Amino acid sequence: MKKYVYMFSEGNGQMRELLGGKGANLAEMTGLGMPVPQGFTITTEACTRYYEDGKAIYPDIEEQIMEFLDRLEKMTGKALGNPDSPLLVSVRSGARASMPGMMDTILNLGMNDGVCEAVAKLTNNPRFARDSYRRFIQMFSDVVMELPKSSFEQFIDEVKDKKGVKHDNELDADDMAQLVEMFKAHYKKSLGEDFPQDPKKQLMESIRAVFRSWDNPRANTYRRMNDIPHSWGTAVNVQSMVFGNMGETSGTGVAFTRNPATGEKKLYGEFLMNAQGEDVVAGIRTPQPISTLQDIMPEVYEQFVDISSRLEQHYGDMQDMEFTIENGKLYMLQTRNGKRTAQAALKVAVDLVDEGLCTREQAIMKVEPKQLDALLHPTFVRAALDAATPVTTGLPASPGAACGKVYFTAQDAVQAHKVGEKVVLVRQETSPEDIDGMASAEGVMTARGGMTSHAAVVARGMGTCCVAGCNEIRVSEADKTITIGDTVIREGEYISLDGSTGNVYLGQIATQEAELTGDFGRFMGWADEIRTLHVRTNGDTPRDATQARKFGAEGIGLCRTEHMFFETDRIKAVREMIVSETTEQRKKALAKILPMQRGDFEAIYRAMGGLPVTIRLLDPPLHEFLPQEEADIRELAADMGLTYEKLEDVVHDLHEFNPMLGTRGCRLAILYPEIAEMQTEAIISAAINVWKQDGLKITPEIMVPLVSDIKELRFVKKRIKSVADRLIEEAGINMKYMVGTMIETPRAAVTAGEIAEEAEFFSFGTNDLTQMTYGFSRDDIGKILERYFEEKILESDPFARLDQDGVGKLVKMAVEAGRETRPSIKLGICGEHGGDLSSVEFCHNVGLNYVSCSPFRVPIARLAAAQAAVKNPR
Repeated sequence: MKKYVYMFSEGNGQMRELLGGKGANLAEMTGLGMPVPQGFTITTEACTRYYEDGKAIYPDIEEQIMEFLDRLEKMTGKALGNPDSPLLVSVRSGARASMPGMMDTILNLGMNDGVCEAVAKLTNNPRFARDSYRRFIQMFSDVVMELPKSSFEQFIDEVKDKKGVKHDNELDADDMAQLVEMFKAHYKKSLGEDFPQDPKKQLMESIRAVFRSWDNPRANTYRRMNDIPHSWGTAVNVQSMVFGNMGETSGTGVAFTRNPATGEKKLYGEFLMNAQGEDVVAGIRTPQPISTLQDIMPEVYEQFVDISSRLEQHYGDMQDMEFTIENGKLYMLQTRNGKRTAQAALKVAVDLVDEGLCTREQAIMKVEPKQLDALLHPTFVRAALDAATPVTTGLPASPGAACGKVYFTAQDAVQAHKVGEKVVLVRQETSPEDIDGMASAEGVMTARGGMTSHAAVVARGMGTCCVAGCNEIRVSEADKTITIGDTVIREGEYISLDGSTGNVYLGQIATQEAELTGDFGRFMGWADEIRTLHVRTNGDTPRDATQARKFGAEGIGLCRTEHMFFETDRIKAVREMIVSETTEQRKKALAKILPMQRGDFEAIYRAMGGLPVTIRLLDPPLHEFLPQEEADIRELAADMGLTYEKLEDVVHDLHEFNPMLGTRGCRLAILYPEIAEMQTEAIISAAINVWKQDGLKITPEIMVPLVSDIKELRFVKKRIKSVADRLIEEAGINMKYMVGTMIETPRAAVTAGEIAEEAEFFSFGTNDLTQMTYGFSRDDIGKILERYFEEKILESDPFARLDQDGVGKLVKMAVEAGRETRPSIKLGICGEHGGDLSSVEFCHNVGLNYVSCSPFRVPIARLAAAQAAVKNPR
């Protein structure tokens, strides 16, 4: 019989695919002899079975769960539901990839009316027992029965108001007994049944709920953002409870072996006495820094420092740990590699190498490439910041600068972001349901919560600026206002957040470009030594080229010449060319464009300093350069000295029912060879000028778009060569150039072996290749994506992440066929996929020479290429 359940003592840290990250680490800590409350893990394969079996746990798995529950009961000498010696457990999710706050947890399971009173007598602490029971009712109702946790808060507030107190821990045993009854009555009224008293029923329902939470909206959103497949599933950890809420010698906390915001090598974290773990991360009470535990419980603190050090040494990485103190005894509930900001990730990686805890190759794997994005964007201008006065200060939970309009709900933040507004999401405290709003926001501010609250942890992982625990502010989601003393900030008004200091400012503060020095330079130097895949940029202007070189680009993989045509000083000449009726008229108009294009290319060549530049000939259909509305056509006709009817006829003649599959790409060069000839003259003469004037020995790469047949490329290449060879001969220099093509139609991929007879390089245009392989319109796919995600037809947008099973096979086929015909052929990718992490790894694995992406994604692609080389050396 297949094994679906493991005791912690049976597993180890290498089993994360089966036991999930949490289960594998609990097993590893158990093996290291650390104080871990014992339990068992239900595997990710059981979760996969749950979905395969129609969202049901079949008897064979349930029998194993009960067998392992029996083993846990024997091990602890306690039993679920036994009033003489009651066992209480937690039920927690744990996927193989860390997903903080995305799935569900239940504590104190096993509590019922009888057990609650038994625990009160056994511990001589009725307040603790009743507090634990009311927490369990609230969590079980929320996670298992989908009765919102917030619906119980009114009863807590009611009891506190009646008693005249502010905090939960000021309520006594009688108050807690009253809350238990109020909670049970609310449960029955809302759901039409009594709160379940059978602990085994509670357990099975909770396990089902954790499996179900793998498919909840926030988990699906997080997985899509982080490239985690649905098929992985989550494990479930059932662990005997230890209690931080038994009194003032008990407590709970979260800590990191290094500062997750800065990377400083110093124990960093928070704890609360007389509390359960959810109190720390939920931000309901503001916790104390971990260093003060030394004054309260010095022996426990020393033991925790020792365990923290051992765990970091063992895992060779910064650890994020959860712990509980029960009546003066320390227990470790979890350890994992800690989420950290981009700055901290670089510092920790570099420091770990310097400390001899890991190799450069291992360090490269400790930074998520997309985190670098947070380092490449503006920060506040120092003078503007110095001139501003903070209106309040919170905790600097995630560094960076954020400026935007205030919104109070995740939904409103998402909507505002969709219409192009910059948003700051302001909440009393965030919850996992807010992930879409946080992803849409420039920054996040919360009134409650500490440095390890949900808002802080998730914002750091996203690289989003966050200021948490602003105790001086009053947030009213109903009135959509923030009140700070006498100042009222309303929805839609601007605020600025400094996530490095915790300062909050009214209005907008000027920003500046980030500077990349120190740890970034060393770390990226290692990445460049390790990777074999080159990284170029998609750049159409000297500004793009300069920015990309600053970020380490090794050339331009795609320069789109049509983007230059839209500039005001040249669009008139382009339109003259389009309305021309004869070749002579067209050449006359093109002669006006030639010096402009040549000047553009000279500036780009100089900006790239002799690095390779691939220039694509005109690609879009000509109608894109002409107006479509009657008023605009009349205005242009008058400007060009044409009748309205004449210009309207041209617009009508150029109209196509499906222009993306119409007269564009190499088809333009075949219908109007003079366009390709003019562009070739601009490309080659610019290279000659820069060669002679600057000493930069350029090898221009001329790319013919949308080729599907070798005869198309042969026709255009002949025109290119006739112009290029003449110009080079006249210049009297030994300049080489290359002619290649974009592989962006399925037919081109299938016949790549033949096309390589003429093409000296291939650049895979994966945007169009995806469009034509799937039959999706890139501009319209948004209408169907959500439904496709819901039904698990797609797990990611194929225009953002390369479809390796379909489009990828075409790329692989073309790579192999192209190399067989021309072993020296250069192979690259220039679609949007060039900056996507999994797509970069795919490009490395199939043997491309380079990827090309937008300038700000160049460092990300460099690191992704290095990580691909570590995983799959070639």
